[in-house]
Amino acid sequence: MSERISQFCDDLKLRLNSIESQLGKAKEKLSSASKDAEETIKTKLAEAKTKLEEKKEDLIAAKATLAQRLETKKEEVEAELAEWKEKKEQEKLLKHADRAEEYALAAILFAAAAAEEAEVAVLEAIEARKVAESITVTAVD
Repeated sequence: MSERISQFCDDLKLRLNSIESQLGKAKEKLSSASKDAEETIKTKLAEAKTKLEEKKEDLIAAKATLAQRLETKKEEVEAELAEWKEKKEQEKLLKHADRAEEYALAAILFAAAAAEEAEVAVLEAIEARKVAESITVTAVD
């Protein structure tokens, strides 16, 4: 395997491990969140929202890259790739490989941002449930 491919794979592994770690942390937070007081949940929600806001630019850029790559991919016909291979047009094939790598990295960034957004949504749902239940308990008393 070439050094560039090896580096690309290593980068993807790091990013995927980061997402897995992030999801694990979110799972831990959520399992403890059901036991936490309403204030603690609000604090966790505020932290998660802040973290999400910090990454919004990355998410917007990743979405743009994904959209651009999708359009480019549509324009690239499989016949062209076969022709490039046949004619051994390495420069074109290298550019194609670069774009494919950019797309893969953007997809990973998008997945990471989506995981953070999901964490915010779950914490908001827990907060909403706690508020609803506290009002119900108060009304019954």
